[in-house]
This record gives sequence, C-alpha cells and structure tokens, in this order.
Amino acid sequence: MAKTLVLYYSATNTTKNIAEQIAQQLNADIAEIHPAQPYTDADLNWHDDQSRTSIEQHEHNSRVDIKDDLPDISGYDNIVIGHPIWWAIPPRMISTVIDRLDLNGKNLALFATSGGTSYDRSQNYVERTVNENDYDTKVNQGAILNDPRQIDGWIDSLNFK
Repeated sequence: MAKTLVLYYSATNTTKNIAEQIAQQLNADIAEIHPAQPYTDADLNWHDDQSRTSIEQHEHNSRVDIKDDLPDISGYDNIVIGHPIWWAIPPRMISTVIDRLDLNGKNLALFATSGGTSYDRSQNYVERTVNENDYDTKVNQGAILNDPRQIDGWIDSLNFK
C-alpha cells in the first residue's frame, strides 16, 4: 500500500484534475469525498444568498455531513486533502472529514483550487479544526494550485516521510 493518500472533493472536476496529478506524482492512492446530499447547480450558486452553499458557509463552526465511505487511513503516513475554496475557506464538509479521520501521527497537507484567493484563511480554518480534535498531526502549509505547473514546487515543500 502507498504511504500517501490523496482525498479530494470537487464540485466541477477542477480540484479532481489537480488531485489526480498530485496522486500520480506522489505515487499515492486517491479517493473522493462525497457529501451525503450531492450539490446541485442551484446549491452551488454563490451569487444567491439563499443557496445551500451560501447558507452552509456562513454557519460558523458548522459541519456538512458526508457519506460514510472514507478509506481506512491507518496504513498511510501522509494524507493530502484537496478542495475548492468557498468564501475564502474550505467547504464545511472538509471539517467533517478531519473530524472523522484519526490523523494522529500523520503528516497532513491540503491544497485548494480557487479563482481569486490565497490559502491563508483556509490554513487557519484547517489548523483550528485539527486543534479542536486534539490531533498530534503535522499540518504542512497548504496552497492554491490552479495550474499543474504549480504542483512540483508545492510537493517539494512538503515534509512527507
């Protein structure tokens, strides 16, 4: 089994494409994160204050339920989680993923795809969620990766075993 697992959520396949390239370069296993209730185009309409994602993202400390199909991570040293950026942070389901995984002793790295933000708020959000779970986990600096040419430099920055 590979020592690295790439988990990702992708609403439009943008994050999926980057996750697949990262998994290939790291010789990692890969798995998709599935929301319990799939998102429709109307749910994803960030211009609508009443869309599902608009409401979810503005509910501080909330969680979005996911399908119970996450892989067993006990055989992995490194976990990579990829996600889009919604309102400058990961979708709320990423906290649910972090809550459900036993990340103790793991190296954790996250990346996102985004049309116009940095990873700073997302990094704080992820670190807070890791701390809330009291995990003994190395959280590497996350990055926005919109272009395959950005992947190599980010991978080189990781402190993976």
